[in-house]
Amino acid sequence: FYTGFDSDNSSGDFSEANHKVPEMLDRDPHQSNRMGKHNGETEIQENGIKRHRTSLPAPMFSRSDFSVWSILKKCIGLELSKITMPIVFNEPLSFLQRITEYMEHIYLINKACSHADPLERMQAVAAFAVSAVASQWERTGKPFNPLLGETYELTREDLGFRFISEQVSHHPPISAFYSEGLNKDFIFHGSIYPKLKFWGKSIEAEPRGTITLELLKHNEAYTWTNPTCCVHNVIIGKLWLEQYGTVEIVNHSTGDKCVLNFKPCGLFGKELHRVEGYIQDKHRKKLCVIYGKWTECLWCTDPTTYETYKKSEKRGGEQKKKLVSEDDIKSENDEADDMPEIQDTVHFIPGSKLLWRINCRPPNSSQMYNFTSFAVSLNELEKGMEAILAPTDCRLRPDIRNMENGNMDVASKEKERLEEKQRAARKERAKDEVEWHTRWFHQGTNPYTGTSDWLYSGGYFDRNFSDCPDIY
Repeated sequence: FYTGFDSDNSSGDFSEANHKVPEMLDRDPHQSNRMGKHNGETEIQENGIKRHRTSLPAPMFSRSDFSVWSILKKCIGLELSKITMPIVFNEPLSFLQRITEYMEHIYLINKACSHADPLERMQAVAAFAVSAVASQWERTGKPFNPLLGETYELTREDLGFRFISEQVSHHPPISAFYSEGLNKDFIFHGSIYPKLKFWGKSIEAEPRGTITLELLKHNEAYTWTNPTCCVHNVIIGKLWLEQYGTVEIVNHSTGDKCVLNFKPCGLFGKELHRVEGYIQDKHRKKLCVIYGKWTECLWCTDPTTYETYKKSEKRGGEQKKKLVSEDDIKSENDEADDMPEIQDTVHFIPGSKLLWRINCRPPNSSQMYNFTSFAVSLNELEKGMEAILAPTDCRLRPDIRNMENGNMDVASKEKERLEEKQRAARKERAKDEVEWHTRWFHQGTNPYTGTSDWLYSGGYFDRNFSDCPDIY
């Protein structure tokens, strides 16, 4: 689930090894793993400068005895942001940490930086935009709502980036983030404020907010917005997730545009998880076609080859359509509420180029909230880190920490305590007529889209945390 339920107003064959990550900044993870040097200086291990944990301290708590509907049926007509969900439906990560998972496939940004051809750069950026939502596959747990002023930082020297995010608003919930390459080759930033809708059998999250990627070497900026995420079967049945909607990635320097259509499930689940689109130049000439699945892989080919293939595929499908009787046809809305059984792989078009393939998950991922290897490492707290982190960092949240350790009762009580503390702080500010001020981000205008955005103010990594709020 996206953030927004808890409120203080409420009483193919994948060959990549899952434990291996790129050790070189321009490294493609599909290449063979080997020892390497970071920035040509330090010898490192094949999975980075240090070994990150490969499992959570405790397995996932069973949700089989709990029903989302038992909560939602009491709240029909209310805003979803005012509904408090039992902690059992959460996963032990803050939404700020979930946003950080955009960086799991950072090698695609590095690849974009390395290409001289603007078309190849756009292909890599498009693959990165799709990969950013791939970690949500089978992730039906809800991340914790960040508290106002909550932050999360992540520095990965082995992957060549550092990342900072802050919860800049509670109502509406807005999360702002900023990331930069350690080699000063890119800046990645944005703000997300999901709008939630409850449709009776499903919950839809529209992730409003602009995402911006700047490739500094090429003096280029790309912007886009993520697709809509929908969780089905919240009343009864197995929860399943789909992404749908049109994503437009604009290169503000060249005028090139990539249009990606995340297809809804469709009749009999035929279109489940599919992504199709194209890249066009500023004169609207199609330069290439992109296709695949956001849960598997992404390919590109030239438009002529793609159209020829689709025509031959359509001719072959005409006979199949005649075999379907009227009694077999349901409305797409009814069909979409059941978990589709048809999940065929993407038909490979000869001559296509692979842009991205999803990483394999850990063997025990199903017992760890279906986390990726990258996600498993996000909340680890090593000795000495507390002295370095901001006191508002997610890793220090007692409710998330206790849930991760399997202490569900303590986690639930801590969650209630933190929400009550947040309510009391807000009432105190209202009483004293004191306005809340964000610490690391400020509201401004996106220089490329001209729309309202939250921009990084700088200074976080100077580590002056003396004026951070006491939120835990």
